[in-house]
Amino acid sequence: MSRETPEHVLSNRAYWNDLAAEYAPDGVEKWAAGDPTWGIFGVPESQLAVLPEDADGIDSIELGCGTGYVSAWLARRGARPTGIDNSEAQLATARELQSRFGIEFPLLHGNAERVPLPDQSFDLAISEYGASIWCDPYEWIPEAARLLRPGGQLIFMVNGILAMLCDPDAGEDVPAGERLARPLFGMHRMVWSDGPASVEFHLPHGEMIALLGRSGLQVEELLEVRPPAEATTRYTHVTLEWARRWPCEEIWKARKVG
Repeated sequence: MSRETPEHVLSNRAYWNDLAAEYAPDGVEKWAAGDPTWGIFGVPESQLAVLPEDADGIDSIELGCGTGYVSAWLARRGARPTGIDNSEAQLATARELQSRFGIEFPLLHGNAERVPLPDQSFDLAISEYGASIWCDPYEWIPEAARLLRPGGQLIFMVNGILAMLCDPDAGEDVPAGERLARPLFGMHRMVWSDGPASVEFHLPHGEMIALLGRSGLQVEELLEVRPPAEATTRYTHVTLEWARRWPCEEIWKARKVG
């Protein structure tokens, strides 16, 4: 196996090529949305303020863009986005939606741990459940830092650490409970026992902060997402009641120093 295609990249590529059709309707809905919503409960941008206040004229890259809706949101706000994704099938959906909605931006097929673009090409790197959980953070975060200009911002959304620790790994039909199911120390690579082979990556907060710092990024904010009381989700690994008590999702914001 070549250095450019590690095992988890190939596994996740096959996994998302298989799932692409299932996620296409969600892509259509989010491309069509007037206002962005985030995460599995669709928390509105007005509540979270994820995106930069002024995106006009900025160069952005979406790492693990999937169907490309985050980049479409940024394009509507005046940014110049680029997307990269590991799945050819997901990118095919993204291109169809570009044509349907009349928003064009570059889409690259590749591994977000090694992006074939020059240093300091972007003002913003962003990932909502893309590279942020499907790529090795020890690879993709330094790569994001490389791509950012001094003062550029990294924003990424991931599963909440508590949700990962309380997930019983008994299949998605068994939601996170109120007891710890796995250790925090040593947390990194996670392969779920149910379904097709896929590999996720999650780090404890302390190690994430340290990694961001080593990569030349200063943490500005950690948003622990609490969905509204009326929120709904099609996912079954966490209930609304659980997510109203503990954060099942987190959004990190960091800025490149220098």
